[in-house]
Amino acid sequence: MGTFKIEGGYKLSGEIKPQGAKNEALQILCAVLLSPEKITIHNIPDIIDVNKLITLLGKLGVKIEKLAHGSYSFEADAINLDYLESSAFKKDGRGLRGSIMIVGPLLARFGKGYIPKPGGDKIGRRRLDTHFEGFINLGATFRFNKEDSFYGVEASKLKGTYMLLDEASVTGTANIVMAAVLAEGKTTIYNAACEPYLQQLCKMLNRMGAKISGVGSNMLTIEGVSSLKGTEHTMLPDMIEIGSWIGLAAMTKSALTIKNVSWNDLGQIPNVFRKLGITVEQKGDDIFVPEHKDGYEIQNYIDGSILTIADAPWPGFTPDLLSIILVIATQAKGEVLVHQKMFESRLFFVDKLIDMGAKIILCDPHRATVIGHDFKSQLKSTTMTSPDIRAGISLLIAALSADGTSTIHNIEQIDRGYERIDERLRDIGAKIERV
Repeated sequence: MGTFKIEGGYKLSGEIKPQGAKNEALQILCAVLLSPEKITIHNIPDIIDVNKLITLLGKLGVKIEKLAHGSYSFEADAINLDYLESSAFKKDGRGLRGSIMIVGPLLARFGKGYIPKPGGDKIGRRRLDTHFEGFINLGATFRFNKEDSFYGVEASKLKGTYMLLDEASVTGTANIVMAAVLAEGKTTIYNAACEPYLQQLCKMLNRMGAKISGVGSNMLTIEGVSSLKGTEHTMLPDMIEIGSWIGLAAMTKSALTIKNVSWNDLGQIPNVFRKLGITVEQKGDDIFVPEHKDGYEIQNYIDGSILTIADAPWPGFTPDLLSIILVIATQAKGEVLVHQKMFESRLFFVDKLIDMGAKIILCDPHRATVIGHDFKSQLKSTTMTSPDIRAGISLLIAALSADGTSTIHNIEQIDRGYERIDERLRDIGAKIERV
């Protein structure tokens, strides 16, 4: 189990460039299974979860060539379907949450898709019903083996239909879209997710010959086609990393420039940080966060009531940044209620922040009230363990602002979502060592 040793209390400076988007990568990489032709993808993040998926695609028979850092070509012209029913696949597929998204492309192109119950973060229940209900609506037969938690869908030919999703699941929508592009006839998906990463997937599929309209809305219409061709695709910067660096700059009272952020795809993110009193300036396609020498003050609502920051489907605020919001609120002037609606275990890391001296009341598994210190009392260093990706980066930010040397164990959780994070932080002046 890896460990970070972090000496806190140092100001940072300079520029940092966000990696390619993890959540987009997991969708885009699965889409290469839809065509036998070569597909080239750029700005792929070099992180554990994405590398596991690339390895899984290779074991499925996809020809993979690394062209440069972050750039690969994929050619799925000789898929090994026998691997799907092997014990090796049952083991490999369990180690990655994103493996669920190979099912839609495999079902569409080969008439069957299997997956063991995927792993991933322990942040609460993450059901797969939306995915499989969508496949069933398209005409697939579903089966589930309880003994080894193995899911399967099969269909001789998928047929387009109208469906109303029970939730605006990003991965569920992506999976159903990838299945529907090769279905016979028209598919309408209402209550579809419309995140930028899903828009990226739809745009890529359209370049491959798919006919998807309504991209960016919650109603997608898909005219099925018989086959798809190759293409080239560049992934967006990771909005969760961008939010992490905004929070890091504020907590360490540092001036930082975040490069090439794709402003038009950030949605509510800059505005939510501004509500916490953080200055977020647009400079071309960069974000500049100036040094907050006098701290930052949380805005109340117009009637004076306490600010609530909650997650919501896009274009609402992403749940992946609520852990960051919670941490930076610990040093703000004022109070805020953080409401994590989606996952019931994601706020449980606050006990570690309380150990560091933060004033947080965990109201229930979904809500926490934070009373900010206004930098009058610095967080104390401590030893902690990273429970998941987003809590891990939040604890790392807390440690970088704390007084003294902190230790974070189980940093593989952070490495799952953040590329070479210790090196990149050292480049801007952080005192961090990987043990």
